Amino acid sequence: MINNALIPIDGVEAIGRLGLSLILGAIVGGERETKHKAAGLRTNMLVCFGSALIVFVPIQLGIAQNSPDGFMRAVSGVISGIGFIGAGAILRDSKIRGLTSAAAIWVSAALGIIVGSGLLGLGFTCALVTWVVLRILGKLERRWLKGSTHHRKTRSKTPRE
Repeated sequence: MINNALIPIDGVEAIGRLGLSLILGAIVGGERETKHKAAGLRTNMLVCFGSALIVFVPIQLGIAQNSPDGFMRAVSGVISGIGFIGAGAILRDSKIRGLTSAAAIWVSAALGIIVGSGLLGLGFTCALVTWVVLRILGKLERRWLKGSTHHRKTRSKTPRE
């Protein structure tokens, strides 16, 4: 059975998929941008869009239909390549920082793969879940850490030998 999502599509649907990839990248990147992170709106939009483009080409050329392995090589290429961008987001000023931003970039690439493959509803749902994790769980995490930091500050410190 052939997956209808991997069949070449017309121009209007193609533009819709690529447009949605930009929107989903903006959902993730917009949240990062509000936190003034280095990998913000434009980075996540371009990662999502680029990932959609890369997986979209084998679909449009009929490779995905005729050779699922060829399609999966495109997916693997995106996953491997995005690691370089993620590493750049993490290693700055000889310090390891930005793990959440690197994870957001990785998820943006996955969203692009999902949307480029035609799984639009899944892509939108996953983008919303990602936003909730970044925004809502981030607030809960800060509250929790604030409480535990307060606890550490109020304990008496003994000198270390």
